[in-house]
Amino acid sequence: MQKKYFLAIDMGTQSMRGEIIDTSGEIVEFYQVKYNPPYTSKLPDYAEQSIEYYYDVLCSITKELRKRNPELLDKCEGISIAAIRNSFVCLDENKKPLRDCILWLDKRQTKFDEPLPFVNRALFKLVGMEKAIGMIRSSAACNHVAIDEPEIWAKTKYYVSIPCYFYYRLTGKLVDSLANPIGHVPYNYKEHHWSFKNELTRPVFLIKDDMLPPLVETAKVVGGITKQASKETGLKEGLELISGGSDKAAETLGLSVIDENKAAISLGTTATIQFATYNYFEPQPFMPSYPAIPANMYNAEIQIERGYWMISWFKREFAHKECIEAEKNNTAPEKLLNDRLKEVPAGCDGLMLQPYWCAGLTNVNAKGAIIGWSDQHSRIYLYRAIIEGIGYALMEGLETMEKRSKQHIDTLYIGGGGSQSDEICQITANMFGLPVKRIQTYEACGIGCALNGFVGKGIFKDYHEAIKSMVHDSKTFIPDPKEHEIYHKLYNNVYKKIYKSNEHLYKKIRTITRGE
Repeated sequence: MQKKYFLAIDMGTQSMRGEIIDTSGEIVEFYQVKYNPPYTSKLPDYAEQSIEYYYDVLCSITKELRKRNPELLDKCEGISIAAIRNSFVCLDENKKPLRDCILWLDKRQTKFDEPLPFVNRALFKLVGMEKAIGMIRSSAACNHVAIDEPEIWAKTKYYVSIPCYFYYRLTGKLVDSLANPIGHVPYNYKEHHWSFKNELTRPVFLIKDDMLPPLVETAKVVGGITKQASKETGLKEGLELISGGSDKAAETLGLSVIDENKAAISLGTTATIQFATYNYFEPQPFMPSYPAIPANMYNAEIQIERGYWMISWFKREFAHKECIEAEKNNTAPEKLLNDRLKEVPAGCDGLMLQPYWCAGLTNVNAKGAIIGWSDQHSRIYLYRAIIEGIGYALMEGLETMEKRSKQHIDTLYIGGGGSQSDEICQITANMFGLPVKRIQTYEACGIGCALNGFVGKGIFKDYHEAIKSMVHDSKTFIPDPKEHEIYHKLYNNVYKKIYKSNEHLYKKIRTITRGE
């Protein structure tokens, strides 16, 4: 096959990347812009960003790619976008933004005067999801705007995801891909449509049906770049935009995980473990599997919300020495810390961490826990305990999903910032007792985004053909049996019992400190 090219936009929490990728999976051109700042906080726990700022960043990236290689940019077969989840935009009747986006890491809580309908409340209570539904209801950004900013909500004609807004700005069409609206919106993940009025969770969200945009399947032509968008971006007028999916869906695809024996681990701000399945199931009770790429599959996922954010937390609180040294030597503090992981044995001589720095929907009382301290433990032990704690949580997630789905995973693919470390990849292999594979690039999301675009344009006949051409294993980490045995015993005999043993204490903490 003669090489062809595609433009992928990977819009993340901290930065945005533009990548021109060819049909062999090589990133031929790359330009990244780090947001400054990533978000603003008017009050503690708030996280907002201007959607116009994001669009301006997109335009700056495409203009820079044109400056670097105009001929190559014009050869691109199309453009596709993968973006962060659970972050939405309020638009007025003229499709103009009314306020900044409330991002997925925003933790504000909205108070309600009116309860949910009695029948819904009774059913949620019956199945033990009353608290979890209450958390979703109070943390949904749409509910915050509706109750606390009624003047904005009154003007809101459309409530759309960030990629949906980009589709509109680039093509003039306000539509969304069915693999994009993941988050606190009324969406039927099994059937891939907006929730009907009689669905159990529909009253949780204060969004009117006509506020939600039409949905299109993934890998379909949304439209061509308009004349106005061409002026703003430097992209060729008429270049086709192909509908994609969320950043996690694109990353999982980019790691080649569409076979049912594979799972994808993403060691990013939010650490996740996902696998692809043709059969819809709930990875945890009443938690959905998400629309995948390809469109006929689902991504079952367990996430550790603060995940590798905990590395940033550790750097800020305990790694001043490494931060100073890294700046002097023009390297990353994480590199220096990871080099020291070998100083600590598997299992950290009994130091164990449960990474619930943020409560989840199925463990609403959770708090982070560190147990097993002794006088031999140093801060480097704590650093490795964080790595292992995230690993234990992901192991528990995979175990739960395998039981509920009856799928068996025998190979792990790894992506995200943490995957750049050989030491972390080897620890992951040792913990799971499974081979861990890294592909040819850390930019798995961009690869998945472009791969989906090529399939949408018919350049590959299907996703398997595209993966064979574009995704290449670069390194495999084989588990050490002795270390796996240590982790296996600690996981089953200690880690899995930490939350249950301490849940009553977490509840007391909430009662005393929050009056709940």
